[in-house]
Amino acid sequence: MKIGMTSVFVNDPATAFKFYTEILGFMEKMCMPQYNLAIVVAAEDTNGTALLLGPVDNPLSKQFQTGLYNTGIPAIVFITNNIQTEYEKLKAKGVHFSSEPVKTEWGIQAIFDDTCGNMIQLHQA
Repeated sequence: MKIGMTSVFVNDPATAFKFYTEILGFMEKMCMPQYNLAIVVAAEDTNGTALLLGPVDNPLSKQFQTGLYNTGIPAIVFITNNIQTEYEKLKAKGVHFSSEPVKTEWGIQAIFDDTCGNMIQLHQA
């Protein structure tokens, strides 16, 4: 068994789709604005796990998303082989990071705002 798709709540799937594809470099798997639905995949693994950018369209999901964001807890973790290069590339594209990459006992991490209501963690083992 393996993970085929997972999801993250976003304030606006169309805006999130644009950020995740144009800024973060993900590829379109499916985009159906008429249904408020967008699915992206990593450019390096287009047959890998898909990410559904789902709307925050009910009070429970909004409360969950806001709670994570306000406490600085990442909604999702993206893996990279070279966090410093990724950090510099995204920073040059205007991505707002809460800190520079930091070494921890688990690896190196940096957290950024996805402009759609979430904190996202970059991680290098």
